[in-house]
Amino acid sequence: MAEIEAVALDLGATSGRVVLGRIGPDRLEVSEVSRFANGGVRLLGALHWDVLGIYRNFLDGLRRAAAMARPASIGIDSWAVDFGMLDAEGALVANPLHYRDARFAPVMAEVLGELGAEALYRRSGIQLQAFNTLFQLVEAKRSGRLDRAATMLMIPDLLSYWLCGNAAIERTNASTTQLLGMDGEWDGELIAELGLPRSLFPALVDPGTSHGGLSEAVAQETGLELTTSVTAVCSHDTASAVVAVPASDDRFAYISAGTWSLVGLELEAPVRSEESRAANFTNERGIDDTVRFLRNVTGFYLLEACLREWSRQANAPIGVESLLAEAARCEGRRTVIDVDEADLLGPLGVPGAIAQICRRRDLPAPTTPAEVTRCLLDSLAAAYARHLGVAARLADREITTVHLVGGGARNEVLAQLTADATGLAVVAGPVEAAATGNLLVQARALGALHGDRAELRRLVREQVATTTFAPRPSETRAWRATLSLLAGEQTVVV
Repeated sequence: MAEIEAVALDLGATSGRVVLGRIGPDRLEVSEVSRFANGGVRLLGALHWDVLGIYRNFLDGLRRAAAMARPASIGIDSWAVDFGMLDAEGALVANPLHYRDARFAPVMAEVLGELGAEALYRRSGIQLQAFNTLFQLVEAKRSGRLDRAATMLMIPDLLSYWLCGNAAIERTNASTTQLLGMDGEWDGELIAELGLPRSLFPALVDPGTSHGGLSEAVAQETGLELTTSVTAVCSHDTASAVVAVPASDDRFAYISAGTWSLVGLELEAPVRSEESRAANFTNERGIDDTVRFLRNVTGFYLLEACLREWSRQANAPIGVESLLAEAARCEGRRTVIDVDEADLLGPLGVPGAIAQICRRRDLPAPTTPAEVTRCLLDSLAAAYARHLGVAARLADREITTVHLVGGGARNEVLAQLTADATGLAVVAGPVEAAATGNLLVQARALGALHGDRAELRRLVREQVATTTFAPRPSETRAWRATLSLLAGEQTVVV
């Protein structure tokens, strides 16, 4: 097969995209078919995902794609950890809860008290976060929400199930549940210790596996062929984004920058040391049995929250491009904070929380939107440099290039600040990295592409425009001083 047409359904926390790809050995064309807003819906004190609305928007995008092309395959990726529950007849029990729902933190504390953080990390290698699927499922059991559930499916697998009727979970996303052993299979012993029914967990499949063709109802509704394959891709969007990193060797780091920033390395084996656990690094599965050794960092969620607040105050939308241009002219490194401070997610709002943090730490508080934006961009660059330095040391891996992919690749100010803070070249792009990686896995599964992940990345390098930002020596020296001060006189740049 020389070339294929395929559709990527790429779902993020704030928006979803239906993307059409035309892929072959020397061709990689990616075009957006449709885009829609996404977000949490608060109902009766709980925060949910409107998964039926998401599915409706996906079907609309598939109808449009069918009018433009003849896709041979469909692949779905989304954020991690969240899931839907099906009853014995395959019906959705309830709308999936949003990972930002507040009910999971007490459960995490209780489970860690029973099992121990160190022991749990040694078993799974997964970063300990209250919204991990493990803690969500324990909460669901204790609250009785599991009583009617026969099967759980991660969000991309749930949407795939509705397209074709096959209930299975793709392995890269399953690894984020904290319920997989290091062999890549469900940890039956841990599942039993938690009192969860083993029958809840369906079969695991690898990226590139076909779930089957479309159901007759979906084919009729969308105009697609019954034979259109629903293909399991790297269904965790970060795993798909890493597939599309245009690296030429293995001495690279990646930053997948969107609502969250995922900062890490691609390794052949996990790092499960006590130091790694204390640094809160995670070992998630990636393409071709690799390990994504990374740290979750709060990302553009903070700036998005500021923009919403400022737009409400001004009763008009705030222009992002002009704001970034103003931020670039503000004094650099004047106020650098920890972007993962709990206050930033509290009731004060992000600008108010920054002011509170500055008062507590005796820092100069930014006052204008441009100054707040510069504070956030400097703080993100500092977090990237700090965590990449820790990752390189823990994994004993030399880093020569940082690849900035996802929506953050559009942000030239952040890309340059990251180059300066790390002292490394930053290659920005592709922007639609998750959708691109999604399409590449489909193309390889259908025989339009061959070879390992290095071959997939060669195609990205040749076909996708990127921009390289070189570190400025004087700025890097200044950043070293700032980072050393933040780390208590211990320099942490790479």
